[in-house]
Amino acid sequence: MLVSAVAFHDVVLAVHIAAVLLTFGVIFSYPVIYLAAGQLDAGTLSGYYRIRALLGRRLISPGLALVLAAGIYLASDLHQWKHFYTQWGVVVVVVVGGIVGGFLGPRERKLAELDAASAEHQALSRRVAVADGLVLVLILATVYVMTVHAG
Repeated sequence: MLVSAVAFHDVVLAVHIAAVLLTFGVIFSYPVIYLAAGQLDAGTLSGYYRIRALLGRRLISPGLALVLAAGIYLASDLHQWKHFYTQWGVVVVVVVGGIVGGFLGPRERKLAELDAASAEHQALSRRVAVADGLVLVLILATVYVMTVHAG
């Protein structure tokens, strides 16, 4: 049996990709969960936003840190700092972290407390949906940029 050595940067690359999947995968499910919660009853939306706030603090924020740390290691180990895709990735992690922690988190907590039928709730949930859309576009653009960087 032939066993080949695995380079440490390959392990870090796998961690980086897994962290991206775990961190951002849930964000792509938010629109579907929102629609399902809205069809149940008004109280369900409150729980939906509580769960989002919790996921932001316990999954997405730490996941962003792991994505960034692994990305920094890979860029340094492979001498990739001069390339656009590396700089783009760092900027997107910082921007998404700011949107998730500084914008979405406080509004998710507020939405969890508001009556879902109120005008304030509806207006705030629209702003959250726009921010969600921006995050999703940034993530998809980053996947594209990272995928085609060798081309």
